[in-house]
Amino acid sequence: MRISTSQMFNQSITSVLDKQIATSKILDQLSSGKRVNTAGDDPVAAVGIDNLNQQNALVDQFMKNIDYANNRLSVSESKLGATETLVSSTREHIIRAVNGSLSPSERQMIADELRATLEELLAVANTKDESGNYIFAGHETGGQPFAFDSTGNMIYSGDSGVREAVIASGVGVEINIPGDKAFMNAPSGLGDYSANYLPSQVGDFSVSSANITNPGSYVEDTYTFTMVGANLEVRNSSAVLVTTEVGFDATNPISFNGVEVKLDGMPTAGDSFSIAPESGISVFNTINQAITLLEDPNKLNTPQGKSELAQILNNIDSGVNQVSIARGETGNSLKSIESYRTHHVDEKIVNSSTLSMLEDLDYASAITEFEKQQLALNAVSSVFSQVGSVSLFDYI
Repeated sequence: MRISTSQMFNQSITSVLDKQIATSKILDQLSSGKRVNTAGDDPVAAVGIDNLNQQNALVDQFMKNIDYANNRLSVSESKLGATETLVSSTREHIIRAVNGSLSPSERQMIADELRATLEELLAVANTKDESGNYIFAGHETGGQPFAFDSTGNMIYSGDSGVREAVIASGVGVEINIPGDKAFMNAPSGLGDYSANYLPSQVGDFSVSSANITNPGSYVEDTYTFTMVGANLEVRNSSAVLVTTEVGFDATNPISFNGVEVKLDGMPTAGDSFSIAPESGISVFNTINQAITLLEDPNKLNTPQGKSELAQILNNIDSGVNQVSIARGETGNSLKSIESYRTHHVDEKIVNSSTLSMLEDLDYASAITEFEKQQLALNAVSSVFSQVGSVSLFDYI
């Protein structure tokens, strides 16, 4: 078989280039520490590596979301804990204030303490995060959520919006507690109603509960109760008689229009009080009511004042319970995100281990292969050099 000079030259050049490419590929692997640098190195492994890198990138994003959620929830939990302490302390102050041995000036000092507590509570409810957003404003984070109006009642300007952070595929966690849920809509201490007592009250009694027990027959209205002799009359807001409890016994509940009312103590003939629907109370307004009561020395020790005090204490207990529930929710969310954080860390370890198996280079084998390719390249280069210099004229 005859081989032309150009054919021999081309084959030699191709052989040298192939060996150079193989040597360069191993050098790339040695410099990167990776066995697979391009899909051409190992197509099957490259697909697995790409999938694992995408999974790790997703896990990294989840971890960032978890850090963000953890920061927000930790601040909320801390502030709600402070709120729980403040509201609980108001109950202690109020009970201390009703001590009969205290002078009006001493009660005024306690009222001043409550006012300072109220201001501190307002500051907590209007807490901002590091970006200047109000954390208890729902979605309305740009404006101050809590403020007193001209009559001293608390106004909530936020909304009930709840923000979520995605911490795993298909899993979101709430990262805020709306202000109305934490501070404004505690159940009334009496149930579904609040009571209004009159200065003319003589009997030592108070409403212990007023609840809707039969929604089917319930008629919403303001009801007035009047003790007429030994009987208790109940009238609606139009002064129409609803029911009469003949020979009223305070140990038995009063039931009418789907409502059940229980009294603690016994009214005296001529005593009158009313109840009005109230589904939610504000801890701010409750503390304000306590301050007003303590600052009126002529009212505090009257039957009316004692009845109002019982209702205030019930409402404060309800407010403490509301804050405790909100704090518990943040605690549950914190526990949940820590669980997912651990899961993601484990997932990242497994993915990284699999990535190492697919793409990491065996340096010992690579160096051996590099030396083989380098030896082959030197041999091919040497042969090409010698063959390329051969001429027929050297033999003529």
